[in-house]
Amino acid sequence: MKSYIFQISKYTRKAFKKSHKQLCILTSITFFTFHFLLFNFSLTAQDLHFSQFFNSPLSTNPANTGFIPDADYRLGAQYRNQYSNIMSSPYKTFSVFGDAQLFRDKIQNGWIGLGGLMLSDVAGSGTLRSTKIYASVAYHQMLGNSSLLSAGFNLGYANKRIDVSALKFPDQFDGHFFDSNLPTSVILNNTSISYFDMQAGVNYAFFPNDDIYCNAGYSIHHVNKPKESFFDNQDANSMIPMRHIGFINAILKLNSYVILKPNVYYTNQANASELTMGMIINYNLSQKGEKQLIGGCYYRIKDAVIPMLGFQINQLIFNFSYDATISTLKAFNRYKGASEFSVIKNGFYGSKSDRQSLCPSF
Repeated sequence: MKSYIFQISKYTRKAFKKSHKQLCILTSITFFTFHFLLFNFSLTAQDLHFSQFFNSPLSTNPANTGFIPDADYRLGAQYRNQYSNIMSSPYKTFSVFGDAQLFRDKIQNGWIGLGGLMLSDVAGSGTLRSTKIYASVAYHQMLGNSSLLSAGFNLGYANKRIDVSALKFPDQFDGHFFDSNLPTSVILNNTSISYFDMQAGVNYAFFPNDDIYCNAGYSIHHVNKPKESFFDNQDANSMIPMRHIGFINAILKLNSYVILKPNVYYTNQANASELTMGMIINYNLSQKGEKQLIGGCYYRIKDAVIPMLGFQINQLIFNFSYDATISTLKAFNRYKGASEFSVIKNGFYGSKSDRQSLCPSF
């Protein structure tokens, strides 16, 4: 939303150049929206997120740190490009993460997970840049032979900065166009802000046999309620509201060729919420599952249909998804939304045969 507002000058010149009256009306609306956005930034803005939430485990729930049912460690990266067809400077989000299981041979029926996550986002002609770096830890304890309970938290450093010279403000409208050379009464006291952030979460997994695996998790983000504002006044409106995330996953092995992976994901922050559900199908192309074809589709309620296609070769997993917009925004982006790519590498400290998988596998 923020980058869409920053780009409004280019869009309005093209869409409403034949109607001066409509342009003036839109300018007034932009003026109101811009000030509402800045003075209530933390209330209206939402966190970075990925459609492939299941491939971004540490940003979804810190209890996922070291929660690796079929490996000892993993490395991952994701890239998301959103609304490139309606903005000259669309959202561009990138993340890298890594986590590992430690002390499996020292803790009876349990282990510790350690990991790290970096998120980077660039949005809008104002080049609003966000950088977040987190260190994450979790503890995992087996409950009998068929269930696992996990709890974790992370601590991070976040920075946001904005290039004011690339912005055009409502009072720089000269009656026909937005002129960045005109003076403006909008003054940002800070062009770079930083703060510490904290998340916490829990997970529970149940795997009664080799063909069934289920797990559910819940996490709270911004537990410390950090303040985020480009103005000097750090009032209640600059506080980032806590974000709640809940999910349910399952892995169901039908036979030696097909594994089903249904997921449900829900998040809520301030007055915004998101519900996504769908399923992935892994199809075995080799004798022992070294090569797998991945396909699936998800539905973000009242927002987008998200088909996905991927491929796994040995311990490398590649996935590509595309958000096809079905909300009212489809009138602007012609049903196009966001493209997303992820790659995950699962690894083992020793031989794979020495590691007993907790979830169904080929």
